[in-house]
Amino acid sequence: MARTSGSHSEITGPRLRKAAQRLFAQQGYAAVSMRQIAAEVGVQAGALYNYIPDKQGLLFDLMESHLEELLAAWSVEPRGDGPLAALEAFTRFHIRFHLDRPDAVFIAYMELRNLERGNFAVIEALRKRYETELEDILKAGKAAGVFRLADSKLATLAVIAMLTGVTTWYRDDGRLSRARVEEVYWDIVRQAVGA
Repeated sequence: MARTSGSHSEITGPRLRKAAQRLFAQQGYAAVSMRQIAAEVGVQAGALYNYIPDKQGLLFDLMESHLEELLAAWSVEPRGDGPLAALEAFTRFHIRFHLDRPDAVFIAYMELRNLERGNFAVIEALRKRYETELEDILKAGKAAGVFRLADSKLATLAVIAMLTGVTTWYRDDGRLSRARVEEVYWDIVRQAVGA
């Protein structure tokens, strides 16, 4: 399909995703229309389909991009030696990565219910890959006698939920610096796993 004369896909595409992400995070996926997104971008609603197949495809793209970026960033993060160092690295990484992306985080967790079955399966698989990274650290720590855990899967989900929750309350102009938040959360996580 040809683009409108004068349009620039390298500009309009990213602007479209940014506007949709902000609107979905503020109003919810179901409440946002393609016309609203188009108005934010400054194009006609029909022009959006030059960049995306439909609204569902846009939601899926936002979630998939976020999770792939998360996995890629974690894959190159230094882990240190042993499960305790790896858990600290994971804790600090998760907070740093997510604090810079509150809208993407909100959508990735709160809009799962709006994904069609096939899209949900893809996103769920990406989420499980990330969860497995933490669960493997916890299992290794339990096997080494470094962590005391009754259920590594449940501990994984609890730690991720706690760490992700920081995006709902943290403000850069608040009383705690990002570095201090990392320190406090690391202390809480360490205690939570019995280290």
